[in-house]
Amino acid sequence: MELMLWWIIPCGLGGGALFIWRVLRNESRVSGSRSVAHTDRLTSLPEYRSALRRHLRLLVAMVGASVVVVLGALTAGARPVTAEVVIPEQHSRDIMLCLDTSASMSSADAAVVDVFGELVTRFDGERIGLMMFDSSAAQVFPLTDDYVLVREELTRAKGIFDGSLDEQGFFAGTGIAPGSSLIGDGLASCTQGFPGPDDGTRSRSVVLATDNFVSGEPLFTLAEAASLARDKGATVYALNPGDFDYGDAPDQPGATLRDAAESTGGAYYSVDSTESVAGIVRSVQETEVAAMTGAPQRIVTDQAAWPLAIALLAVLVLLGIAWRVER
Repeated sequence: MELMLWWIIPCGLGGGALFIWRVLRNESRVSGSRSVAHTDRLTSLPEYRSALRRHLRLLVAMVGASVVVVLGALTAGARPVTAEVVIPEQHSRDIMLCLDTSASMSSADAAVVDVFGELVTRFDGERIGLMMFDSSAAQVFPLTDDYVLVREELTRAKGIFDGSLDEQGFFAGTGIAPGSSLIGDGLASCTQGFPGPDDGTRSRSVVLATDNFVSGEPLFTLAEAASLARDKGATVYALNPGDFDYGDAPDQPGATLRDAAESTGGAYYSVDSTESVAGIVRSVQETEVAAMTGAPQRIVTDQAAWPLAIALLAVLVLLGIAWRVER
């Protein structure tokens, strides 16, 4: 433990000593002693001697308690702290959340953002980014390990999707190209959110939330976008809020979405599936390339509670003594 403002203690003690010296000096100048006859009869009484001893004990206790109060207050003012150097561990995983904001998803996006928020609470140390798309893609925030920012942006997005916030500018950039709900183009754009080529040092995952109802002519089919994701070293995990039993029909939106995700080594989930969050988290955690260490950080923790507690106890003692003296 160390005192950040150690000089407060000697300054406080010096000031207190000077104050006491001035008080005692003034007392010696103004006080005069007079003799009173036959006081020995009073001072020899057992009751007087007992009262005098009790008074002296209370006086000593008051002085001691006052000293403890002053020392406790000075110590707290000097800011006692403990310091330690920690080396945080960072996970070598990048996760891009990719959200379809087309009209067919309007009733489901709030629920999808809830799933994204639950995913974030399960991660620690991964870098997370968010992109939205309709006919074109827009980045909400890049890959970051600032989880405060991530939670704030997801809360904001949830409010906009459920109607409790009115921010039309939130969707800027998602409707630039002609058409709507261009799923392949959206996934291709999301995979470009990973910086540079895949160098094998960080795993890459895309959590794609879409119902896969295409409206328009995309530049990339979903299969082609999945191929780009593989080339980028990214695994796609699909979340479908419009999941239904598509049977054996291979051309159904759910079936093609499943095939695209699984072709990258990923998986397919329904948004309301109880396994979706746990399954994605488990799969992403298995993609750890190598644990990395961040820059050393010096953590300083204030320890002012104990001197303040001691000073408070001393004040309570002083109050108790004053009550005894009044009696």
